[in-house]
Amino acid sequence: MSKVTPVRNALISVSDKLGLADLAAGLQRDGVTIYSTGGTRRHLEQSGIEVLDVADYTGFPEMLDGRVKTLHPKIFGGILAIRDRDDHMDAIDDHDIVPFDLVVVNLYPFAATASRAGATFDECVEQIDIGGPSLVRAAAKNHRDVAVATSPEQYGELLEQLDAGGTTLELRKQLAADAFDHTAAYDRAIADYMRGDSIAGEFPSSMHLALRRKTQLRYGENPHQRAALYSDPTVRSANLVSARQISGKELSYNNLLDLDSALDIVRGLSNPAVSVIKHNNPCGAASDAKLANACRKALAGDPLSAFGSVLGFNKTVDMATAELLCEPGLFIEAIVAPDFEAGAVGLLTTRPRWRENVRLMQVGILDDPPPSIQRRFISGGMLVQDADRLTSPRVQWETPTQTKVDDDLWDDLVFGWEMVRHVKSNAIVLAKDTSLVGVGAGQMSRVDSVEISIEKAGDRAKGAILASDAFFPFPDSIEAAAEAGIVAIIQPGGSRRDNEVIEACDQHDLPMVLTGRRHFKH
Repeated sequence: MSKVTPVRNALISVSDKLGLADLAAGLQRDGVTIYSTGGTRRHLEQSGIEVLDVADYTGFPEMLDGRVKTLHPKIFGGILAIRDRDDHMDAIDDHDIVPFDLVVVNLYPFAATASRAGATFDECVEQIDIGGPSLVRAAAKNHRDVAVATSPEQYGELLEQLDAGGTTLELRKQLAADAFDHTAAYDRAIADYMRGDSIAGEFPSSMHLALRRKTQLRYGENPHQRAALYSDPTVRSANLVSARQISGKELSYNNLLDLDSALDIVRGLSNPAVSVIKHNNPCGAASDAKLANACRKALAGDPLSAFGSVLGFNKTVDMATAELLCEPGLFIEAIVAPDFEAGAVGLLTTRPRWRENVRLMQVGILDDPPPSIQRRFISGGMLVQDADRLTSPRVQWETPTQTKVDDDLWDDLVFGWEMVRHVKSNAIVLAKDTSLVGVGAGQMSRVDSVEISIEKAGDRAKGAILASDAFFPFPDSIEAAAEAGIVAIIQPGGSRRDNEVIEACDQHDLPMVLTGRRHFKH
C-alpha cells in the first residue's frame, strides 16, 4: 500500500498567489499549522488565515531587503529530516525544529521580468531566487516524507488527498518530479539571459528545452499515434498554443500544424491577407485593400482543395468576410485570426452547415515578431537554424533579361516571392492580382512542380507571374511557363545554366528577376 503521510505543518512562500487563499483555507480546515514569510504571510493574513511568521520561529529577522528569509537550519532541518531515522528525529527535537510535511513555493518571476520591454540588468538580477529553489529542491529530495507544491494547478489534488488523511507517496513523487522541472526551467532561463544568446552570435554550446504540456491530443497524424501539445514559455508573439479557442471541436494534431502554417503566411503581409492551407501547403492566398475581397480571391485559388481547409487571417474577421464564408458549398475546418467581430462569430457558428464544428482561434495582434530560431528533431538529436524570415529588398534584385518587368507586375512578383517561401520544395507558385492561382509543391523535379502549378491555374495562368524557390537547372521550365502564358518569372538564380535559362526567357520576350536568395522549405 502507498505510504500516506499526514500534513501537520506547512511552509508557504510564493510569488504567484493565484489560488493561495483557497489552499490555505483548506489547510487550516484540516488543522495544519502554516508558517510563512513577508508578502505571502501578509496576503494570507488579509484573507483571514492564521499564519506563524518564519522570522518569529527561527528567531532571525528577514534581512538584506528580503534576500535572506528562509535560509536557516530550523527551516531546512525541518524539511530534510528523514522521519524514520531516529538520529534525525532526535536532532530536530534537540534543536526545537518543526518537521514540515508540506512546502508550497514558487519562484520569483525572472522570465517575465527579463522579457519585459525596458527591464534593466539589475532588475533582472534581483529576480534571481535563492531561497526558493533551495526549499523546493530540499522538499523534492525528501519526498518520501514531504510534499512540495510549485504550481497553483497542483492545489486541487493536494487538498483532495489532505481531506482524505494525507498525501500518498505516488503524489509526492510526482510533485517532486514537477519541482525539479520547475527549478531546471528557472535556472535555464537565467543561464540563457546571462549568456545573452541571440542570432547575432554563435549558437550556444548546449541547448535545453523547457516545455510544459498544455493538453493531450486525441491522436497524432494518424489514429494509432499518440500526441500531445506543449507550450514554450519563451515565445511572446501571437501563436496557436496560447490562442483562445472561441468555438468548435477539439483541435487535432493536423489542425494545429495547418493553422500554424496559415498564420505564418499572413503575418508577414501588411495589407489585409488570407491564406488557405490544405495538408500543410497553401492552396490559396491573397491580399487586398479589403479583407473580404482577399478572402474571396484566396478561396478561388484552388476551390476544390479549399474544401475542408483551414484559413489564416492577419486582420480581424469582420461581418462581410463572415458572410462570404457562409456561402453554400464551402466547408472550413478551422480559422485563425487576430480577432473576430462578435457578429462574425455569430454567423460562422450558426449559419453554415458546419456551424459549431468550425474551430475559431483568436491569437491577438500580430505585432511581435515570431521566434527567430527554428528547431527540428531528427533521430539522435535536433537541427537548429535561423528561421527563413529575412526579407529580400527589391534594390538587390536584378533583371538580366532583355525584356524588363512592366510596372504593373511588381506587386504580383513581390507577392509571389513572399508566398514561395511557404511552399514545400521544389516550390512553384503562380500569382495574379496579388493572389495565388496555381501551386506546385514537394515534387522531386522542378519542371513537374511547374507543370502542376500550370494545371492548377488553368486559364488563369495567362497573365500570371511565376515564382520559384530555387534556381532552374534547365530551360525546360521556362518553355512550359511561356507556353502557358506566364508574363514574368522571379527566382534566385545561381545555376551553372543561368545563361541558358536567361536565353530561353529572351526567346519568349519573358522578363525574369533574379533575387540572389533561395527559399527551400523541406
